[in-house]
Amino acid sequence: MGELGRTLHAWRDRVTPSEVGLPAGGKRRAPGLRREELAHLAGLSVDYIVRLEQGRSDSPSAQVLTALARALRLSDAERNHLFVLAGEVEPSPGRMSAYIPPGVQRIVDQLEGAPLCVTDAAWTMITWNPMFAALIGDPSEWPGRRRNILYKHFVEPGDRVVMTPEQQQNFRNAMVTDLRASLARYPHDPDLKALIEELRAGHDDFAHLWSQRVVGFHQSERKTIRHPDVGTFDIDCDVLAVPGSDLRMVVYTAAPNTEAAEKLRLLSVIGLQALT
Repeated sequence: MGELGRTLHAWRDRVTPSEVGLPAGGKRRAPGLRREELAHLAGLSVDYIVRLEQGRSDSPSAQVLTALARALRLSDAERNHLFVLAGEVEPSPGRMSAYIPPGVQRIVDQLEGAPLCVTDAAWTMITWNPMFAALIGDPSEWPGRRRNILYKHFVEPGDRVVMTPEQQQNFRNAMVTDLRASLARYPHDPDLKALIEELRAGHDDFAHLWSQRVVGFHQSERKTIRHPDVGTFDIDCDVLAVPGSDLRMVVYTAAPNTEAAEKLRLLSVIGLQALT
């Protein structure tokens, strides 16, 4: 086992299941996470975690390292050290970050009743809770660009969020404004530039908004959800900025004793399983 493997093993041992919202699950040889649990949290295979810890894997990519840092609740310094051990360049301030601080991850884990997701500066979903997947659809099944909220809006219209024409225009204006601001902060980020070029080349509506330099802002809104199992209902949607970063948190909530609150309670029971 090399230094990278020893360090990953040590960090895995110090994270308890309760810290990441997992059940303890009977007797354990060590108080920390099992390899299977880390693999689940990071979206990796168990075999890959084993090979990493045993030093039998090629250098992990920046995406894999970012997922491991998020799953292990690493601090900024620890995340940078992980990159160094893996022979990768430390995350650059000139590129968008997909790193989620431990405090933000705890919010995702502990707000079980409120569907929410966290996105990067380009509106690509980084993480989400089970309620978000039950409400909107499971992003783990959406490869590549489809996890980007704006890209999915233009490429695959007609999802579960139903917008009025006015809501749609406000949404598009706010998202395009955000992308312009992100491009100003990260003019050399290749993923951000590629996303914008794909949208400009393939979707006239986006290209028009981009050329017009529209300006918009996110506001608290009432959204209509058309869910295949629990039906249609209205719910509140808020976009929250994470202090000290470019992360955004999209949170859906319902007032107590409303139809939407009952629908959310039902979704919390059925999860991703369709009603029969």
